[in-house]
Amino acid sequence: MTERFRLRWTESAVLDLEAILDHIAERDSVAVAAAARVHERIIARIDSLQKLARRGRRIPELKALGVTEYREWIVNPYRVCFRLVGRDVVLLAILDGRRNVEDLLIERALRFEAD
Repeated sequence: MTERFRLRWTESAVLDLEAILDHIAERDSVAVAAAARVHERIIARIDSLQKLARRGRRIPELKALGVTEYREWIVNPYRVCFRLVGRDVVLLAILDGRRNVEDLLIERALRFEAD
């Protein structure tokens, strides 16, 4: 029997997805359709985590530091970052894989301290 997981979105992951789609769509009307396609691809991949969450790879930058509880799936060029908590897949972030992950984490930490 296949394990089933429940998806839980963090506010950060929701805001990440919105920012990605806004960035794509703001170029022109053709880009709006491109943003819709990206949205469909990302959501389909996230939905598949309900059955395949354990197949996500450990985030390499964190694994190198000995932190192994965080996983990711690539939806090229984006990285869907999550953590398994019991029977839940907690979606933590959706990052642009073309950017340096360390820079993104520092940026988030600074934003968090400013709030």
